[in-house]
Amino acid sequence: MSIRVRYFASLREHMGRAEDAVEPGRVATVEEVWKTVAGDVALPANTLIAVNMEYADSDQQVADGDEVAFFPPVTGG
Repeated sequence: MSIRVRYFASLREHMGRAEDAVEPGRVATVEEVWKTVAGDVALPANTLIAVNMEYADSDQQVADGDEVAFFPPVTGG
């Protein structure tokens, strides 16, 4: 299995794809997931993170079969 990584809105445009898959043995936290998929690109400030559809922080542990989603900040008007 793997960890499914999804990008939404402007992050999808920035990454040039809607999702990735990461081998679970390579990462232990959301921050490590981001570094694996984005390389040297820092996680944009105020990015919202969800693990298995629940809000999470970058230090949240991840496991095989998890889904990690990254959302840019949303404002209303």
